[in-house]
Amino acid sequence: MDDWYKPITDVMQDVYKIHVEVFRDEVTLTVPAENIVEVVKTLKLVNDYRMLVNLTAVDYWPQETPRFHVVYHLRNIQQNTILCLRVSLDGNAPILPTLERVFPNANWFEREVWDLFGILFEGNSDMRRIVMPHDWVGHPLRKDYPLGYEEVQFSFNFDEIELKKPYAKE
Repeated sequence: MDDWYKPITDVMQDVYKIHVEVFRDEVTLTVPAENIVEVVKTLKLVNDYRMLVNLTAVDYWPQETPRFHVVYHLRNIQQNTILCLRVSLDGNAPILPTLERVFPNANWFEREVWDLFGILFEGNSDMRRIVMPHDWVGHPLRKDYPLGYEEVQFSFNFDEIELKKPYAKE
Protein backbone atom coordinates (compact mmCIF):
# COMPACT_ATOMS: atom_id res chain seq x y z
CA MET A 1 0.00 0.00 0.00
CA ASP A 2 1.19 3.53 -0.68
CA ASP A 3 2.28 5.94 2.02
CA TRP A 4 -1.02 7.86 2.11
CA TYR A 5 -0.36 8.97 5.70
CA LYS A 6 3.01 10.68 5.00
CA PRO A 7 1.62 14.15 4.12
CA ILE A 8 -0.43 14.10 7.33
CA THR A 9 2.22 12.82 9.71
CA ASP A 10 5.30 14.61 8.36
CA VAL A 11 3.94 18.02 9.35
CA MET A 12 2.42 16.86 12.64
CA GLN A 13 5.53 15.05 13.91
CA ASP A 14 7.44 18.27 14.47
CA VAL A 15 4.53 20.45 15.61
CA TYR A 16 2.78 18.06 18.03
CA LYS A 17 5.59 15.63 18.93
CA ILE A 18 3.72 12.56 17.68
CA HIS A 19 5.27 9.18 16.97
CA VAL A 20 4.13 7.29 13.85
CA GLU A 21 4.02 3.52 13.64
CA VAL A 22 2.83 1.47 10.67
CA PHE A 23 2.10 -2.22 11.03
CA ARG A 24 0.38 -4.20 8.27
CA ASP A 25 -0.94 -1.02 6.65
CA GLU A 26 -2.49 0.22 9.91
CA VAL A 27 -1.22 3.64 10.94
CA THR A 28 -1.00 4.50 14.65
CA LEU A 29 -0.09 7.94 15.93
CA THR A 30 1.12 8.11 19.54
CA VAL A 31 0.18 11.58 20.76
CA PRO A 32 1.18 13.36 24.00
CA ALA A 33 -1.85 13.91 26.25
CA GLU A 34 -1.51 17.70 26.19
CA ASN A 35 -1.71 17.74 22.35
CA ILE A 36 -4.61 15.34 21.74
CA VAL A 37 -7.29 18.01 21.21
CA GLU A 38 -5.17 20.03 18.76
CA VAL A 39 -4.12 16.91 16.83
CA VAL A 40 -7.73 15.76 16.49
CA LYS A 41 -8.88 19.24 15.45
CA THR A 42 -6.17 19.36 12.79
CA LEU A 43 -7.04 15.89 11.50
CA LYS A 44 -10.71 16.83 11.31
CA LEU A 45 -10.42 20.28 9.71
CA VAL A 46 -7.32 19.96 7.54
CA ASN A 47 -7.17 16.25 6.70
CA ASP A 48 -10.92 15.50 6.57
CA TYR A 49 -11.06 12.89 9.36
CA ARG A 50 -14.65 13.80 10.21
CA MET A 51 -15.79 10.71 12.08
CA LEU A 52 -14.82 9.52 15.55
CA VAL A 53 -15.42 5.80 15.13
CA ASN A 54 -14.27 4.54 18.49
CA LEU A 55 -12.70 5.58 21.78
CA THR A 56 -11.55 3.00 24.29
CA ALA A 57 -8.72 2.27 26.73
CA VAL A 58 -6.20 -0.40 27.65
CA ASP A 59 -4.93 -1.07 31.20
CA TYR A 60 -1.34 -2.33 31.53
CA TRP A 61 -1.44 -2.82 35.33
CA PRO A 62 0.77 -3.61 37.29
CA GLN A 63 2.88 -1.40 35.02
CA GLU A 64 2.48 2.21 36.18
CA THR A 65 4.34 4.13 33.46
CA PRO A 66 2.29 4.11 31.32
CA ARG A 67 -0.57 2.37 33.04
CA PHE A 68 -3.22 3.24 30.45
CA HIS A 69 -3.45 3.91 26.74
CA VAL A 70 -6.53 5.72 25.49
CA VAL A 71 -7.18 4.68 21.90
CA TYR A 72 -9.08 6.76 19.33
CA HIS A 73 -10.05 5.72 15.79
CA LEU A 74 -10.78 8.48 13.25
CA ARG A 75 -12.16 7.85 9.77
CA ASN A 76 -11.83 9.76 6.50
CA ILE A 77 -14.83 8.65 4.45
CA GLN A 78 -13.68 10.18 1.13
CA GLN A 79 -10.32 8.37 1.19
CA ASN A 80 -11.64 5.33 3.09
CA THR A 81 -8.83 5.49 5.64
CA ILE A 82 -8.75 5.06 9.40
CA LEU A 83 -6.14 6.51 11.76
CA CYS A 84 -5.52 5.11 15.21
CA LEU A 85 -4.39 7.58 17.88
CA ARG A 86 -2.95 6.42 21.22
CA VAL A 87 -2.37 8.52 24.32
CA SER A 88 -0.29 7.17 27.23
CA LEU A 89 -1.39 7.97 30.78
CA ASP A 90 0.41 7.23 34.04
CA GLY A 91 -0.79 6.21 37.47
CA ASN A 92 -4.08 5.67 39.19
CA ALA A 93 -5.78 9.05 38.59
CA PRO A 94 -5.47 9.57 34.82
CA ILE A 95 -6.97 12.71 33.25
CA LEU A 96 -7.36 13.76 29.61
CA PRO A 97 -9.08 16.76 28.02
CA THR A 98 -12.44 16.01 26.42
CA LEU A 99 -12.92 15.82 22.64
CA GLU A 100 -16.60 16.64 23.01
CA ARG A 101 -16.24 20.08 21.37
CA VAL A 102 -14.56 18.53 18.32
CA PHE A 103 -16.72 15.40 18.08
CA PRO A 104 -20.01 15.57 20.04
CA ASN A 105 -20.30 11.75 20.06
CA ALA A 106 -17.12 11.64 22.17
CA ASN A 107 -19.37 12.40 25.15
CA TRP A 108 -20.77 8.86 25.27
CA PHE A 109 -17.44 7.18 24.52
CA GLU A 110 -15.68 9.20 27.24
CA ARG A 111 -18.41 8.41 29.76
CA GLU A 112 -18.02 4.70 29.03
CA VAL A 113 -14.23 4.84 29.40
CA TRP A 114 -14.57 6.78 32.66
CA ASP A 115 -17.20 4.36 33.97
CA LEU A 116 -15.24 1.21 33.19
CA PHE A 117 -11.58 2.36 33.48
CA GLY A 118 -11.73 5.44 35.72
CA ILE A 119 -10.05 7.75 33.19
CA LEU A 120 -11.46 11.24 33.73
CA PHE A 121 -12.13 13.49 30.73
CA GLU A 122 -11.77 17.06 31.91
CA GLY A 123 -14.41 19.37 30.46
CA ASN A 124 -16.92 16.66 29.55
CA SER A 125 -20.42 18.09 29.97
CA ASP A 126 -21.98 14.95 31.47
CA MET A 127 -19.38 12.87 33.30
CA ARG A 128 -21.61 10.28 34.97
CA ARG A 129 -21.92 6.52 34.75
CA ILE A 130 -23.36 5.12 31.54
CA VAL A 131 -22.86 1.33 31.84
CA MET A 132 -22.73 0.52 35.55
CA PRO A 133 -25.42 1.49 38.10
CA HIS A 134 -25.04 5.05 39.44
CA ASP A 135 -24.12 3.83 42.94
CA TRP A 136 -21.44 1.35 41.73
CA VAL A 137 -18.06 1.62 43.45
CA GLY A 138 -14.94 1.25 41.33
CA HIS A 139 -14.18 0.73 37.67
CA PRO A 140 -14.59 -2.92 36.63
CA LEU A 141 -12.28 -3.01 33.58
CA ARG A 142 -9.24 -2.00 35.59
CA LYS A 143 -6.98 -5.01 36.00
CA ASP A 144 -6.64 -4.38 39.73
CA TYR A 145 -10.43 -4.43 40.25
CA PRO A 146 -11.42 -7.21 42.69
CA LEU A 147 -13.32 -9.95 40.89
CA GLY A 148 -15.26 -11.38 43.83
CA TYR A 149 -16.58 -14.33 41.88
CA GLU A 150 -17.75 -17.74 42.94
CA GLU A 151 -15.72 -20.73 41.79
CA VAL A 152 -17.48 -22.78 39.10
CA GLN A 153 -18.63 -26.22 40.16
CA PHE A 154 -17.47 -29.19 38.08
CA SER A 155 -17.50 -32.93 38.68
CA PHE A 156 -13.90 -32.92 39.96
CA ASN A 157 -14.46 -30.21 42.60
CA PHE A 158 -18.08 -30.95 43.49
CA ASP A 159 -17.43 -31.84 47.14
CA GLU A 160 -15.25 -28.76 47.82
CA ILE A 161 -17.80 -26.37 46.30
CA GLU A 162 -20.69 -28.09 48.07
CA LEU A 163 -19.04 -27.44 51.45
CA LYS A 164 -18.69 -23.71 50.68
CA LYS A 165 -22.29 -23.15 49.55
CA PRO A 166 -24.51 -21.24 51.95
CA TYR A 167 -27.71 -23.15 52.68
CA ALA A 168 -30.68 -22.06 54.76
CA LYS A 169 -30.70 -23.50 58.24
CA GLU A 170 -33.67 -25.66 59.12
